[in-house]
Amino acid sequence: MSAIFDFTSLVTVILLLICTAAFVREIRPGIYDGGRTYERGFNGRSGFNGFLWKLSRIGERLSPYVAASCAIMAIHLLFFR
Repeated sequence: MSAIFDFTSLVTVILLLICTAAFVREIRPGIYDGGRTYERGFNGRSGFNGFLWKLSRIGERLSPYVAASCAIMAIHLLFFR
């Protein structure tokens, strides 16, 4: 079954993306800066690099909650699946 149609798999994939993006950004801080756009009124990131940058910011700022979610998901996958 695809991860899109199963809620548990979707949450697992999102958590893994957040953790991986935050880890890669800590190892190489400038890796997601390639997608920056400088338009009038918009100073953000676009494309896949922008998406990964946003995931890494979530991982950095909400790290205790992301870690708790990863632990809960691991317990769920190990014992209840």
